[in-house]
Amino acid sequence: MFVSLQFKLELKKEDKEKLIRLMRRQSSAIRVAYNMLKELEKEKTKNPHAQIYQRLRQLFPDLPTKYIDSAIYKAKQYPIDKPVVFGGRRLFEKLCKNHLTGKAREKLKKQWRESRQGTLIAIGSKHKTAQGNLLLRFMELDGKLHLRITTGNREFIYAKVLREPSNSKDKWITLIAMLLESWQTKNYFAYTVELKLRDGEVYGSVSFELPTPEVKYTKENGVIAIDTNASPIHLAIAEVSKTGELLSYKTISLHHLLGLSQNSKDHQEWILAHKIVDLAIQRDKAIAIENLKKLKKGMRGDGKATLRKRLHQWNAKKFMQKLKRVAMLKGVEVVEVNPAYTSVIGMLKYAPQLSIDKDIAGAYVIGRRALGFKEDIPENYEKLLKDKAYLEFALKRYEEREKELTELLEKESNEYKRNAIKSELRNVEYAKELLTNFIQSLQSESSSCEGANGRNPEQGRVAKTTFQSAWQVLKVALLFPILGKVLPRDLSPLKPVLVEGVWDRVRCSNGLVPLEAGGTVLIRDF
Repeated sequence: MFVSLQFKLELKKEDKEKLIRLMRRQSSAIRVAYNMLKELEKEKTKNPHAQIYQRLRQLFPDLPTKYIDSAIYKAKQYPIDKPVVFGGRRLFEKLCKNHLTGKAREKLKKQWRESRQGTLIAIGSKHKTAQGNLLLRFMELDGKLHLRITTGNREFIYAKVLREPSNSKDKWITLIAMLLESWQTKNYFAYTVELKLRDGEVYGSVSFELPTPEVKYTKENGVIAIDTNASPIHLAIAEVSKTGELLSYKTISLHHLLGLSQNSKDHQEWILAHKIVDLAIQRDKAIAIENLKKLKKGMRGDGKATLRKRLHQWNAKKFMQKLKRVAMLKGVEVVEVNPAYTSVIGMLKYAPQLSIDKDIAGAYVIGRRALGFKEDIPENYEKLLKDKAYLEFALKRYEEREKELTELLEKESNEYKRNAIKSELRNVEYAKELLTNFIQSLQSESSSCEGANGRNPEQGRVAKTTFQSAWQVLKVALLFPILGKVLPRDLSPLKPVLVEGVWDRVRCSNGLVPLEAGGTVLIRDF
C-alpha cells in the first residue's frame, strides 16, 4: 500500500531563493515534457521518453539529469487527451476575467506563479547510492530531521523538516521508523518527494510503500516486558520465559533525554526503540507493555515539583508509540496488558521473593500477565489479611504518623514544604480509610459466612468481596508499618513475611525488631 504524507520545510532566506530558482527550471521542464508527450502520442512514437530526455537535456543543461527523469515522470501524470492548464484552471480563469485590480490582482498573480512555477519532484530509488532518494533525501543532522536538496554540481541545501505526528496512528511515525532502520542497516527503501511553493512557504509530500511484514516473533517463546518509571526516570526490562520464569533483566536510564529539544529527544527515542526491538528479535520473543491510556502528571501544589517537571519532559505514551511502530516493521508482536496493580504486585510479591528491584518486579508482572498468568495472593499474605490484630496495629501506625504530620504542618511556614507534608498527609488518610473499611468488611464477612458448625466455607482464602482491594490493602499494611516508608526501594525485608509469615514479630515488638531478609535468587542480566 502506498501512502503520501505532508510536511513543511524551514529554510534560510538565501537557500529558499536557490530552491525557488530550481523549482522554476524543473516546472518549465515538466511543461515542455508534457507538450512533447502530446505531440509524440499523435505521431505514435515508440520510445517517447528517450526523445523527451534528450530534448530536455539540451534546453536545461544546468538541471541535474535525475530531475529531468522526474520531470518526465510528473508530465506523464497529466492527461494528454484533455486540455491541461498548468497553474490551475480556476486561478487562470479568474485572471482572465480582469475583474480584480491592485493588491487583490497581484495576490492572485502570485498564487498563479507559485502554482505554475513552484514544483520540484524527485523519484525515489532503493539503490545504495541513492539511499532512498538521490536528489531530495531525508537526513539526520544534530538530532533533527532534514531534507537534503541537490541543487547541482554537488551542491546541497539542508532544510529542516517541520512535522509532528497528529496521533498514535499517524503514518509519519512509521516513516521515521523506516528511515532510522534504513540508516542503520543500509537497506534502503524508495520514497518520492515533491515540493510545492505556497504563500511564500515550501511544503512537501513524501510517497512510499507501506510494508506489511509477517509477525515472526510471538509470545509463544516468551516476552521482553517493559515498565516505565519516573523516579528515577528509566525503563525496567524483564525477559520472561513462556512458562513464566524470570530469565534476565536490566534497566535503561532515560535521564539523558531530559533537557533535550523535542527533535533531539524524538531521535534518541527512535534509537532506543530499535535497540529494544532488536533485543526481542535476538531472544526470539514478543514485547509486552502496559496499555497506557492516560498518565497522571501531577498538579501544582502537590509538593512534587521535581517529579512533575520530569513527567512533563518525557512522554511515555509517545515512546511506546515509537516502540510499537518499530516492532510492527520488524515483525515483532507487541502485547498490551491492563496496568492495574502491576507495580503493587511486583513490589510485594516478586521484589522480596527474587531479591530484585521493585521496577524490575513490575516489568516481570507485566510479562507474566501478557503470557496469561494470573497472580494469586501468596498464602502468608492471605493470612496477614485475615489477622485483625495486625491490621489494627498497622492502622495505629498510620494514626501516629497522621498526628506527627499534623504537628509538622502547623510549625512549617515554607509553602513548598507544606505542600509536600499535605501530600503525604492525604496518602496517610487514604491508607487509614482503606484499612478501616477492610477491617470492617472482614468482620461482616465473618459474621455472614459462618455455617452451622461455626466455620467459614472460604477458610484459607480472602473473601471474594474484598479480593479486588486486597493488593492495595497489603501495600498500606506492609510498607509503612514494617519498613517505615510509603515507597521504599529495598523490599528484601518483606521476604520473611512473604516466606515465613513473621509479621507478628513486628506487631508484638511495636516494630522495633528488624526483619532480616532471606537468601537471594540469582538471575543473569542481559
